[in-house]
Amino acid sequence: MVKLTLYGIEISPPVRAVKLTLAALNLPYDFVKVDLMGRAHILPDFLKKNPQHTVPTLEDDGHYLWDSHAIIAYLVSKYADSDSLYPKDLLQRAVVDQRLHFESGVVFADGLRSISKPVLFLNQKVVPKERKQAIIEIYDFVETFLKDQDYIAGNQLTIADFSLISTITSLDVLVTIDHAKYARVSAWIKRLKELPYYEEANGKGIKELIPMFKKTNFTFASD
Repeated sequence: MVKLTLYGIEISPPVRAVKLTLAALNLPYDFVKVDLMGRAHILPDFLKKNPQHTVPTLEDDGHYLWDSHAIIAYLVSKYADSDSLYPKDLLQRAVVDQRLHFESGVVFADGLRSISKPVLFLNQKVVPKERKQAIIEIYDFVETFLKDQDYIAGNQLTIADFSLISTITSLDVLVTIDHAKYARVSAWIKRLKELPYYEEANGKGIKELIPMFKKTNFTFASD
């Protein structure tokens, strides 16, 4: 019997990407909440599991993995009945990998984390306007990626969609986007929201994230 444990918090987009993947694979798992504000992630017991003290962290039969991109690729490679979520075809897989790196290096790092870390952890009230522009550029890229295709890496659902949707819907909490300008992005988000497991795996975490940012009263610097 598969014995998986996911360590994390609902508000974390990378954690939600793993939850989406686990749900798509219909894999049972235990979820252990990690109190980041209480610094539970730097306690000795957690550091033994993950010396980088990050979430998500996945335990599979006594083995520990971290970084959502590594985790979701591993889960599909080991447990999926087919390779549709992470194609074995080298060209198709390269496109999925590119989107995963885009999420990690651009959407999450340049977009979400560049705002959430100073606002939530450093009590910053005014965010440079360049950060807002970076998010708009991210939407421009995603709109381009979705040209002539239904999903982020082609015409089939992949782990790249799980990774991107968790972060893009989190960006929506930070910046009011004119979704009429991004028809493809809006259609893609709607398509993902129709997944039967979407609300539990991703929507719930978004709902928890909204009040956290609202109570900070942060603003973007004006011109």
